[in-house]
Amino acid sequence: DASIAPPAIRQALQAAWQQHPSYRATEAQLAAARAHLTAAGQPLYNPELELSSDDEGADRTTSAGLNLTLDLSGKRRVRRDAASARVDQVAAEARVHRRDFARQWFTGWADLQTAQQRVRTGERRLALVTRFGELAEKQFAADDISGLERDLAFLARDEAQAEQAQLLAEQADAEARFRVVGGTSEWIAGTALPTDALPTPDPIDGGLETLPDWQAAQAAATAAEREVTVARRNRIADPTIGAYTGRKKYDLGGPTDNVVGVAVTIPLFVRNSYRADVVAAQADADMAQADLQRVQLELETDRRRATNSYAAAVSAWKRWKGSRGTDVERRANLLEKLWREGELSTADYLLQLKQTLDTQLAGAELEARLWRHYADYLAATGQLERWAGLEGTP
Repeated sequence: DASIAPPAIRQALQAAWQQHPSYRATEAQLAAARAHLTAAGQPLYNPELELSSDDEGADRTTSAGLNLTLDLSGKRRVRRDAASARVDQVAAEARVHRRDFARQWFTGWADLQTAQQRVRTGERRLALVTRFGELAEKQFAADDISGLERDLAFLARDEAQAEQAQLLAEQADAEARFRVVGGTSEWIAGTALPTDALPTPDPIDGGLETLPDWQAAQAAATAAEREVTVARRNRIADPTIGAYTGRKKYDLGGPTDNVVGVAVTIPLFVRNSYRADVVAAQADADMAQADLQRVQLELETDRRRATNSYAAAVSAWKRWKGSRGTDVERRANLLEKLWREGELSTADYLLQLKQTLDTQLAGAELEARLWRHYADYLAATGQLERWAGLEGTP
């Protein structure tokens, strides 16, 4: 069932994700966002203890008081709401990171599989032209072919050796890219991709709201709107209420009176009305809303592109598989037989052999491209995490 990755792929991908630095960074971002939410839910103001002593000539007054600023405008609640939206945004961004990692990991593995398959084809090509060179040498010694034809066989062998070195370099590059995303080929050695069982793409419909990119942009827009409310509430002055008690002593050895009082202070936003903060927060909210519309447009376009590209790749793969020209072993044997019987010249044999092996190399690249398009299609339609077994993981 190609709608779900093979078990070996799912296990290897999950292990790679949980051991990759990107996983730890994502977890740290989530922990920070949750901590900010907890902090936003705490009371804004702590009580203040005030101790004072006042000497007025022969009189002396000592007092102790307690002051507390009251959050009458609901600043704590709106800050908690804004922090909650930020948690939703970070959680959606974590899904984006996880999905992108899965796509990069699988693309890297598909490219590595292709590179390894191309190397094997190159080894087959090198073996064929080397053997052909040996046969050409024998036939030249028997005066069955000319020296030019023998040299042509040797040139084909040398060219195959150079191209094999290039294929090995491409395989090394693919291995390096795969290891960057935490992949090791040992985890999934022997696992074959169910290419022939790939499903056809489903018709394009709605449902962008389920994609993590849209959810992240929507949460960012919501958080920005709530920050506007926070900025507006910050323009409301919060009063501070204080109560104190003490004793006042008159003259040395004189009578003593108890002192009790209440104080109320209210900040005056005269020098700074904090209006500019509201304007800035509103501009950020407008930008976040515009970004949400941009993300929606890009997601719709990308989904259509990914679906059409995948459909075209599936069609091309089916045509390639159905062609008789893709049976490399049969064609190679037939070409050698025709050459031995003299029905093909050395140049024609080498040309058609090259075309036959190039067809196999192209088939390997086509298969890798098909799986890359399938990964893009799954990502664009919100199915990649379920396919890769990462749905519901941290």
